[in-house]
Parts: sequence; C-alpha cells; structure tokens
Amino acid sequence: MQIGIFSIGDRTPDAVTGRIPGDTERLDQMVDLAVTSEELGLDVFAVGEHHNPPFVTSAQSTLLAFIAARTSRLLLSTATTLITTNDPVKIAEDFAVLQHLSKGRTDIMLGRGNTGPVYPWFGKDVRDALALSTENYALLRRLWTEENVDWTGKHRSPLTSFTSVPRPLGGTPPFVWHGSVRTPEVAEQAAFYGDGYFSNHIFAPPAHTQRMVQLYRERFEHHGHGPAAHAIVGLGAQAFIRPRSQDARAEYGAYFAGTPRLGGLSVEEYSAQTPLAVGSPQEVIDKILAYRDYSGDVHRLLFTIDAFGTPAGIAQEQLHILGTEIVPVLRSEMAPAAPPALRLTHTGRTAANVAD
Repeated sequence: MQIGIFSIGDRTPDAVTGRIPGDTERLDQMVDLAVTSEELGLDVFAVGEHHNPPFVTSAQSTLLAFIAARTSRLLLSTATTLITTNDPVKIAEDFAVLQHLSKGRTDIMLGRGNTGPVYPWFGKDVRDALALSTENYALLRRLWTEENVDWTGKHRSPLTSFTSVPRPLGGTPPFVWHGSVRTPEVAEQAAFYGDGYFSNHIFAPPAHTQRMVQLYRERFEHHGHGPAAHAIVGLGAQAFIRPRSQDARAEYGAYFAGTPRLGGLSVEEYSAQTPLAVGSPQEVIDKILAYRDYSGDVHRLLFTIDAFGTPAGIAQEQLHILGTEIVPVLRSEMAPAAPPALRLTHTGRTAANVAD
C-alpha cells in the first residue's frame, strides 16, 4: 500500500492571521513537505494542476523535477494532470523526461479538473470534456508505447510518423491513475485500460464513493484485468490531528470555516457525513480504517494537509504526526489482500514487460 501527501498549492489566506504566502514561499513550502515526507518514510508526493489564482501549481513536471533532485526514494505523482486541456504530446514528453531524471520515481494521475474556465484558456470547449479525455488518453498511450505514431482525431491536428522523445525509461511508461470525484465515465476509462482509479472523495459522502469504486471494480473485471477485488483503487483523505480530539476540532474550526464545504455544517457535522477525519491519532486511524467498509482494498492513500489556509508550520506538524503515529498503523491494518505491487513500481512493470 502506498501512503503519501497531495498538495494543490493554493495561496489561501491564513484563517487566523489573514496572511497570504507569496508564490516563491508557497512553492518552497511544497518542496519542504515533500522532503519531510521522504524523511518520515512516506511513499508518494503528488501535486495538483491549476492555472488560476490563488494556485501556484501550473507547471507540475517542473516542480516535481525539482523535488526529484531533493529526494532519492519518494515516488512523484500528480493530482491531477489535465488530460482535457493539455496536449498529449506535451504530457508524453514532460513525464518521460521526469521519469529519466527521477530514475523511474514517476507516475501520473489524469483527470478533467474542477475549473470550467480553463478550457477556453487552452482553446478547448468544456462541452467536449469527456470526448477530450477519451481521445487524448488514447493518443497518450500510443505515444508512450509506439515509436512512430500516425494519428488522426477530432480535437488536435494529425500526426504523421511522430516519435515522442525521450522514450519512456526502460521502455516502460509511467503508471497511470484516473482521478475523479463524480464522473462514471472516468471510472469506466480506468477499468477499460486496467489502470488505477483514484477517487478524491474528501468532499463526497461515502455512499457516493462506494458506487463509483464498485462500478470501477465491476468494469475492471468485465474487461478481463482480473477479479474485481484486485482492481487498483486509490483514495484521497484529509485529516487534522492533535493529541486530544477536542483540541483538534477547536483548532481546525477556523481553517474549516474558510474551505469550500457543504454549506452551513460544523466540523463535527461535516466529519460525520464525509471522510474528513479530525481528532486524536486513534480517532483518525479509526476513521481512515473505515474507508475499507465502502471501498474495499486501497492501494494508494493520499492526504491533503496544507490546503485552505493551513500555515506551513502546522502542515509540517500534521505531517510528523501522520508519519510517526498514524501511517505505521495504516500500513499494518490496511495492507491489501492482493496488492498489485509489481504494477505500481517502475522496476516491476519493466520486469513484467521483459518477461512478456
């Protein structure tokens, strides 16, 4: 099981002081979180993609390459890369370069994002979102697996004998996760290709996530990739931890008030209806362990701890509590019954390709 952190890189005002970090400061904070994540033994650090204020994560591969130079073991991912508005050729090239620089410590999560205006900014129509997702990913796969690609589609200019360079490291493309909160077609796409499905369910009630994951599992088996129970599921998580639960809820209340939540709910009410975990270490462990009740085995769990105005110092405190008191228990208690370990590492996938 892979456990890590994802950061969306927002520059939201501190809910207590009102202070807003500058662009350089915010990027440095994300790098520091990644370095600390590796020091604490976490597996993954992932960054989102946004092209609008108040975010700083418009160039994921650049940021991840910098983090790669500061780390030696951490797996570097995205959360998510916009498959709809990015050119598949550029995605293929950027993440192959990152693969080589990180020595294989690269995978990618693809999604449509949650900002409608981004489509016209990149010359696309939001009404084509699903069609763009399907066509662009089909092309991306070919760019990574074929050296000479002839391509004609609806949403980009044709390609003739095109070779994406550099080629994927060892001839093995990055592992792909398809990220979504609400779109069944994304779960179907992940299942069709036998890729991972990541449900960033921090804003969704468990019943919704259960339906989406169940659909993915059923279609994974339908498409011949193995039993539904072996489908590769990832979940987003959010936690705020203090030694005493009442302190955690009182302190987090200020940050919670400034977040895009379901309207009018208290921290306690929202936690009761969603996967948000606020409390003592044991309370957070119990809440995260309960994810299995509606999702089955989880192969990747990514926490967000620095969003919505949480100060860098408090985010680092949260990361240390996660790494020392919570992650070891989750590793022991949530280890999948049939982990697809080889498929989630570059070395394993390269070995499997050679064997085939």
